[in-house]
Amino acid sequence: MPRYARIKSGSQVYHIMLRGINRMPIFLDDNDRNRLLETIYRMKKEGEYEILAYCLMGNHVHLIMKEGKDTIEKSLKRIGVSYAYYFNKKYHRVGHVFQDRFRSEAIEDDSYLIAAARYIHNNPVQAGIVETVVDYPWSSYHDYVKTGKASEKVNTEILLSILSEDEATAIGFFKEYTNQTSEEKFIDTDNKVEKPEKPVLNPVWKLEELLKSHGYNLDQIRYLEDKKKRNQILRAVKEQSSLSVRELSRLLGISKDIIYRA
Repeated sequence: MPRYARIKSGSQVYHIMLRGINRMPIFLDDNDRNRLLETIYRMKKEGEYEILAYCLMGNHVHLIMKEGKDTIEKSLKRIGVSYAYYFNKKYHRVGHVFQDRFRSEAIEDDSYLIAAARYIHNNPVQAGIVETVVDYPWSSYHDYVKTGKASEKVNTEILLSILSEDEATAIGFFKEYTNQTSEEKFIDTDNKVEKPEKPVLNPVWKLEELLKSHGYNLDQIRYLEDKKKRNQILRAVKEQSSLSVRELSRLLGISKDIIYRA
């Protein structure tokens, strides 16, 4: 399939989605999530970009980024290389972590910016991971709803200033708007199994299917509070999958001891 040139944004603002290669999980624990956020913020000094919103999911990341000195392609490559080095070293693997071709869409006006932020903050709710955006710790929603000193990591001023010149009023509007339902469509994983660029044996697909048959996905099983139910599903996965306990631990983000005893 030919690659098409990206549509350039006159505002320099983009909604971006980074995906794990072959739908692979890119976070196996909270340290991984923190590491990617630290990498994104550290690289700001070089690329001079701004992060307006983000949401970290199991095998993909949503960002709203305002392009700076460097193009988004250059900035995201720098982020991806740094995180892949960390991830591969930690989990004793080699190769790409992110899919080479990230997805992006230009954000040209204020209404689309606000709608895109609402969409990505609600991603965990739509995926059934949490009931409300407040319950999910790995998005920029919390940067927007706190008062006082502005976040040093997320530029909340651009979006909030669209809603109101008064900070408290803007935050109130932001909360109300975020909780409204919407049928608007934005870039996402769209749940389609894409053909890899090279033939790859991908155990994640089989594991996802096994979990789906029990009514769960990779993120939900990791945070399942019902331990009895979790262990029941883990036993079924061990019986029906050819993956080792170590591989299951890496893919699910659950300790080997828990999987072994299940």
